[in-house]
Amino acid sequence: MTRRIKALSVHFLTATGAVFAMLAMLAAVDEKWSMMFLWLVVAFVVDGIDGPLARHYHVKKNAPEYDGVLLDLIIDYLTYVFIPAFALFKSGLLSGWTGWVCLIVITFTSVIYFADTRMKTKDKSFAGFPGCWNMFVLVMFATEPHWQIILILTIIIATSMFTPLKFIHPVRTERWRMISLPVTMLWTALGGYAAWHDFDIGHTVIVTLAITSLYLMFAGIAQQIIPASIRSSETL
Repeated sequence: MTRRIKALSVHFLTATGAVFAMLAMLAAVDEKWSMMFLWLVVAFVVDGIDGPLARHYHVKKNAPEYDGVLLDLIIDYLTYVFIPAFALFKSGLLSGWTGWVCLIVITFTSVIYFADTRMKTKDKSFAGFPGCWNMFVLVMFATEPHWQIILILTIIIATSMFTPLKFIHPVRTERWRMISLPVTMLWTALGGYAAWHDFDIGHTVIVTLAITSLYLMFAGIAQQIIPASIRSSETL
């Protein structure tokens, strides 16, 4: 297999995310939330592996006619933002006008963020919350908090997209990657498990899902507070 074919194969792998997005959307329209999240988890896995493959096979050099970054952003907006926002709106977790507020806030702020050329930091992390609403909405389905909590969290998280707060990329952020990558894999497995069981999961799974979500949410901010010169962080 030539380098060009390998590079093109990576682009095609990324493009499968659009198919998974459509399958998730069809499930969402029928309010089959478990099936929707299963397809979103599959898309999440693809998104996690296509980046390293793209860098390994040098797609920019070997298949430059396709813009992998643009392709990834289009699919990410569908699977990370658009479909999860629709699911939250239709789920019944929100009350009346709050569903409209969350729907508008999530979709509007996220599309602005995705177009921001300053979204990446020097250490390959994200400047501001990276629009991972698929993760947020899945946790909301699993925990079913009061609608006021969902509304407040949505506004706070959306606001954080336009702050200097750092959020890690579990694959590309080198610092603490030995922790971040396994935590992300565990979160993905738990998310898939929760969706597979129609969110009828035990207390232990819910707590573990919440803990891993909190780590992924606040690890980057912790890195901003804790100096990188500390020996323990240099060894990770």
